Amino acid sequence: MNFRCTKEFLKDFKKLSKKFIMLDNDLFEFKKILSEFPLGIGKHFNIITRSGSIYIVKARFFCRNLKKKDLRMIYAYIEDYQVVEMIGIEFIEIYFKGNKQNEDKGRIKKYLKNV
Repeated sequence: MNFRCTKEFLKDFKKLSKKFIMLDNDLFEFKKILSEFPLGIGKHFNIITRSGSIYIVKARFFCRNLKKKDLRMIYAYIEDYQVVEMIGIEFIEIYFKGNKQNEDKGRIKKYLKNV
């Protein structure tokens, strides 16, 4: 599975990783889960929208520094069966639920427009 990040995601991640030290390790574990189940499993994953072979998924992201699952991850799962290199996940946004209630819909629209 190929994993990529948008510039905005990297900025969000860097800001949060200063606050939550274990975030790098938690992202590594999250990638393991996504490698097996790209659309997620259980009630902690929700497909927000689908555009062709691109699924935009919102997931609760577990962070060991937090007691609850208060981080949210927005990512795109791209499944193009004709081109194997195009199958992958691109992280779009990560945010702390205490600071922001919902995902940035503008960022998602911009992402879908540029893909």
